[in-house]
Amino acid sequence: MALPQGALFWPSRRALLVADLHFEKASWFARGGQMLPPYDSQATLEQLEALTSATGAREIWCLGDSFHDVDGPTRLAAACRERLASLMQAVRWTWVTGNHDPALDGNGAAGLGGDVVAEADVEGIILRHEADPSEDRPEMSGHFHPKMRLSLRGRHVARRCFVRSGTKLLMPAFGALTGGMDAGHQAIRAALR
Repeated sequence: MALPQGALFWPSRRALLVADLHFEKASWFARGGQMLPPYDSQATLEQLEALTSATGAREIWCLGDSFHDVDGPTRLAAACRERLASLMQAVRWTWVTGNHDPALDGNGAAGLGGDVVAEADVEGIILRHEADPSEDRPEMSGHFHPKMRLSLRGRHVARRCFVRSGTKLLMPAFGALTGGMDAGHQAIRAALR
């Protein structure tokens, strides 16, 4: 089930799938001098907690780029770290590594726990961060942050969206501070082959 918050819910497994959380993106920008409000991780966690509660999820699969960079887990504020740990204790948690967080260690993200995999085959569906155009099996992934852009009554509107082909589903970015790529972009079309 595609949820308007940009997540998938798999009822038979009671699994919630999210992609591109990008925890600690604002703090990454702040290190480079671009000051942004430091609440992106908190807002993303609040949304994830609410969806977990609303769906009764017992599994959470994070399809890559859960942290904006390899040092993101160490910058996570104590309050967010505690909230994340509490959520992770309530469900079976799997981190799928992505291009922003390829170095998540075997202890979970910097000791946060959970399982860490490069990809997974779950009931015949491949879960990975970036779609593989040569993959013939059903596949769910993130990476591209697809958005639908429309012009309505002279106003431009952009909203995250899912993009699918016959065997692939690209998920939108779930993180509170993530941009997006137009759903019709050539890179997205190439990934769906």
